[in-house]
Amino acid sequence: MHPAVSIVLFTSLSGAGYGAMIWLGVLHGFDLLGLEPLLVGVFTIVAMTLVGMGLVSSTFHLHHPERAWRALSQWRSSWLSREGVMALVTFVPALLFAGAMIASNDPDAIVSALGFVAAACSVVTIVCTAMIYRSLWTVPQWHNAWTIPC
Repeated sequence: MHPAVSIVLFTSLSGAGYGAMIWLGVLHGFDLLGLEPLLVGVFTIVAMTLVGMGLVSSTFHLHHPERAWRALSQWRSSWLSREGVMALVTFVPALLFAGAMIASNDPDAIVSALGFVAAACSVVTIVCTAMIYRSLWTVPQWHNAWTIPC
């Protein structure tokens, strides 16, 4: 198997970004992070920058990148489209969380809720990505029920 470099970059960068967002949102929400709010906000921006870089790199393997927006319209039938929609949706609570953390020295429960929502959206996006791999019947190692948990 020889995946395109753009797919390897997408998987690595966005996976690292979503993983960091999950940890930041959940640990801050349960008050287990122990970092200054400014640092949490900056780390969230770094995490979402990694996600953005991964998403941009994923368009490089398309034959017609100018048509990439069409993929978002197929969300009812395509896991790729659902992944794209969720990737964009995740930016909203994540950036609101980052902005609130940067702007406040003492974030409140609403900010913690934003962190949980951003983490949940990140998990849903990762599940959508896993479902893309799971739907590939040409790769038997991925076409099974263990793809999502793994």
